[in-house]
Amino acid sequence: MKKILYTDFVTTESLVEELLEKKEIKKAITRSNLYKFWEKIAGTKFGKKSKPYSMLPGSIMLIACENAIVAQELTLRKTQLLVKFEPYLKSLKITVKDLRFDPKKWDDNNV
Repeated sequence: MKKILYTDFVTTESLVEELLEKKEIKKAITRSNLYKFWEKIAGTKFGKKSKPYSMLPGSIMLIACENAIVAQELTLRKTQLLVKFEPYLKSLKITVKDLRFDPKKWDDNNV
């Protein structure tokens, strides 16, 4: 039986470094950081009843809402929300041109 030598180990640091260089990973981390600011932007009341869901083509952020009432209320405040988002977007170098609110995307298990 042939003896197998395990000498070509890759360090965890080099794996993480390699992953962080990938464009898709960088984008996901940046978006994740942006999503963390949602409650500050929407306010505590709406921050608990809505959450960022994904980014759509054209720099549109999709927000999952607990129900249609929350979606409507946030739609009415869209311009104010985009203005509040601006400092966070600049610091993360992300563009968000529009917000869409969708109660169908809400998942009570991931709140």
